[in-house]
Amino acid sequence: MDLSKVSTRELAEELAKREAVEQFIAEPYQAYKITVGENETEDTGPAVILRIWD
Repeated sequence: MDLSKVSTRELAEELAKREAVEQFIAEPYQAYKITVGENETEDTGPAVILRIWD
């Protein structure tokens, strides 16, 4: 199956439906921060963040 022509939006929407995926949505201009160990990212939306543990 070749997924290279599927849009990123469609891929993210499909992943968000999966059981082992949690979706977080930052609305436009809404601040968010992601910290993993020593790495930290801060920004503002719009953004869709997927937590995938499968």
